[in-house]
Amino acid sequence: MVSTHIKKFDTLVVGGGIAGLQTALDLGDQGYKVAIVEKDASIGGKMIRLSKVFPTLDCASCITTPKMSAVAHHENITLFTYCNLTSLDHDNSGEALGVKAVIIQNPRYVDPDKCIGCRQCEYVCPIYVADEEQGGLSATKAISIPFSNAIPQLPIMDIENCMLCGQCEKVCPTNAIDYFQQPEEFIIQAKTAVITTGFDLLAVKDSFQYGNGNIPNVVDSLQMERLLAPHGPYNRVLRPSDGMEPDSIAYVQCAGSRDKSMGVPYCSRVCCMYAIKQAMLLSGSLPLADITIYYMDIRAFGKGYEQFYQNAKAMGIEFVKAKVARIDKGENGSATVRYELQDGSGIAATDHDLVVLSMGMIPGWNPEPICPVSKDIDKFITSIKPKISPVLTNMNGFFVAGAAAGPKDIVDTVTESGSAAMEAAKFMSNSIMEN
Repeated sequence: MVSTHIKKFDTLVVGGGIAGLQTALDLGDQGYKVAIVEKDASIGGKMIRLSKVFPTLDCASCITTPKMSAVAHHENITLFTYCNLTSLDHDNSGEALGVKAVIIQNPRYVDPDKCIGCRQCEYVCPIYVADEEQGGLSATKAISIPFSNAIPQLPIMDIENCMLCGQCEKVCPTNAIDYFQQPEEFIIQAKTAVITTGFDLLAVKDSFQYGNGNIPNVVDSLQMERLLAPHGPYNRVLRPSDGMEPDSIAYVQCAGSRDKSMGVPYCSRVCCMYAIKQAMLLSGSLPLADITIYYMDIRAFGKGYEQFYQNAKAMGIEFVKAKVARIDKGENGSATVRYELQDGSGIAATDHDLVVLSMGMIPGWNPEPICPVSKDIDKFITSIKPKISPVLTNMNGFFVAGAAAGPKDIVDTVTESGSAAMEAAKFMSNSIMEN
């Protein structure tokens, strides 16, 4: 481990998704020095991986990429990507109570000061690995830039799969490849911290009733987002197992949500709307396909959401009020959905070429071993005043925004991020006046 360095900022933003980007921009535009610490190799979070957003069906990349670029070029914002946060707590070393974070910069095996993003290393690399950015549905090279509009435009070497052939080092025009790069630890001292760590989905492999991930044509909602994206793995919607265009597609709602047996007793809020959005996009790209959404309740709570739902029904998308109990392998790569109809008419089973699971949303970060901020019974970070100021936590000077505090859509996330920036700025102003 390389010796520890100390970096000082006004605010530390933990997480570089849409919540973290908006918070950083709002604070940076006020003249505060902001550090963004992100675990992934690029900022952008889940939103940059989406195809379109509901209910306007605007391009997700067209909204997120300008914010990513604005953050990257902002004079008051510094990015720390591909980092692990090992400790986050109050800093009692100074005169005023602040924030201290211990961070490990993971090795990319590429010198960021020398790399020019030419991707020659990627082109010449002979090793292919599963591309997690495309939901594991396609392959990428063992050294590559994560995706085309990633920020920063720096490649990462998959050292577990690299066979050390030296091809990338030979072709690099700036000698940026460094096989001996080591993790580097550094400390960030700040006046405030905003936690914007987002969410993850329940893993399909942990869901025995949905095949434990062993049914080839059962995918989760984020994988379907990649299939629908214009820069997706196949450039069109195809079945992962055999490349066939699906004629029958099913959505299973509340796949994990509102289910105590899977540890997610709460509603994940956005699943109904993104399933309807994806179904409408599929109806446009596969006009002859039959699309069915199995649901317990449709929760279209936001502005324009109910009309969005009604538009989907008018397009011919079938909504079946049923609870899906199990999914089994069918014939010719199909999946058999077994469900109980909620109108009392009994149990039924239907084969579909492709099944999409709207898996429950869970916290993207567990603060327990790292930060003493309190968690609620749903394991999201506790908001101590949810009706007055939902961004406040139980730690003075620590704020939370976006899905780190609970499931929410992009509109609410961006609104909450502005509130977190305001509270952080107010906290820093009051600290200055007190001193």
